[in-house]
Amino acid sequence: MPLALVTGAARSNSIAAGIVPRLKSEGWEVATSDRDTTDYPCDLSEPTGPDELFAAVTRDRGPVSALILSHAHDVETGILDTTAESFDLHTAVNARASLLLIAAFARQAPPTGGAIIAFTSDHTTGNLPYGASKGALDRIVISAAREFGPRSISANVVSPGPIDTGWMNEDLRNTLTPQHPLGRLGTPADIAGVVSFLISPEGRWITGQLLFADGGFSARF
Repeated sequence: MPLALVTGAARSNSIAAGIVPRLKSEGWEVATSDRDTTDYPCDLSEPTGPDELFAAVTRDRGPVSALILSHAHDVETGILDTTAESFDLHTAVNARASLLLIAAFARQAPPTGGAIIAFTSDHTTGNLPYGASKGALDRIVISAAREFGPRSISANVVSPGPIDTGWMNEDLRNTLTPQHPLGRLGTPADIAGVVSFLISPEGRWITGQLLFADGGFSARF
């Protein structure tokens, strides 16, 4: 069975938690990672974390064919109240760790290639360090599509919009739901379907893209 590595998979209602059972049902072996309780605990704020994670996974299970980056650090602040320490931590987890994970993935990718998926956000105002670090992530993944395309590795960024993973209160749900043309908020299962296609042989013709898989949320502008 091909092996997928999914980061950010600790919470039971997260996007990653929706992806894992979908991939398993389709014949993937799945390794999960987060800072604490997963198959492979890893602190991605540490520069050595990504290489240590890949060394452990490949030692135990062999080469990884799909890398799904669903980890994130997010503390909402604006320009005036973002500290240097907070900005550095957001960049370390959301951008630097993703860069190093992608590099580690490419070094061990099987001859048949593989697929990289990362999740991004267009949230910036009032959430500056998160949005800026996600912007860097976008560029890294799109660059990977160009650099690793000759090795049959696809790479895409997915913007899922606001997914109800338990962080919303009822007022926010009521505010956001009418902004979706499909009339409902997205779920982890919706995003799992997108990921399933993008890492499939058919979906890997799509590469180097920033895809808005958000139920039309971004079309409101």
